[in-house]
Amino acid sequence: MKVAIEGVTLHLAHPDELAIRWVGQEELMRQLLAAWMVVTEADVPMNPRLIGKPGVGKTTLAYAAARRMGRDVFIMQATLDTRPEDLIVTPVIEGEGSLRYVASPLVSAMVLGGVAILDEGNRMSEKSWASLAPLLDNRRYVESIVAGIKIKAHPNFRLVATMNDDASTFELPEYIHSRLQPQLLIDFPEKDEEMQILRENIPFAEDRVLQYVADFLEQAHAHDERYSVRDGINIARYAIKLKSLATESGHERAALEMSVMQILGEEALRYARRPRTTAS
Repeated sequence: MKVAIEGVTLHLAHPDELAIRWVGQEELMRQLLAAWMVVTEADVPMNPRLIGKPGVGKTTLAYAAARRMGRDVFIMQATLDTRPEDLIVTPVIEGEGSLRYVASPLVSAMVLGGVAILDEGNRMSEKSWASLAPLLDNRRYVESIVAGIKIKAHPNFRLVATMNDDASTFELPEYIHSRLQPQLLIDFPEKDEEMQILRENIPFAEDRVLQYVADFLEQAHAHDERYSVRDGINIARYAIKLKSLATESGHERAALEMSVMQILGEEALRYARRPRTTAS
């Protein structure tokens, strides 16, 4: 898709199509949707940030909320070397003496009135965040230096940033911190919600496999480990594959423990449920 802005043709990104659904924690969904609401013509949507450990479902929540609103979703992955032009417009050499201007997923969402998810936003440097400052306040626009244009956000445009609470991130500058509000904290779900999430993502898994994984995660959470339901999904999926290639019956528990070890490391086995020994 192409659009013309101030005489410059921009090639837009396609929206992301993901087969995911938010399970449980409806209060978080309500809080995110409230941040995006516009209550009067004089109001503007807020730019929330979702904060939590890796794998707790920040991107899933943002995507599901956007789809609940009926909006297309554009995911922009932030990295340590994300540049301002990566966030806005990138020039691409199309032929001799010809440039093609490619809009980022974020700008594509701005133009089309979709939802932009800036994933792992606190991995970006201040220079990159500075290029988004006018977008995050009442001005709601960005400027492309390379294309020489100002791009205004569609009234339906919404933005959310997800951020991991680990050490491999930048501190947000204060002027950006104040623009990314409210802060919604996402913690590990309760055990019954984790079971729902596991069933949603691995509908072909037997209940005893899911129960094993849910018990493992419950034990890990109790000891403040960072293992997430995403890790649990991978454990269950890999264990099912290992078991399917087993040459003997009764290898399910061995497959689960091997899966835990190979996905999370041998130290994670301390939280794995082992069979009780019985006297012969």
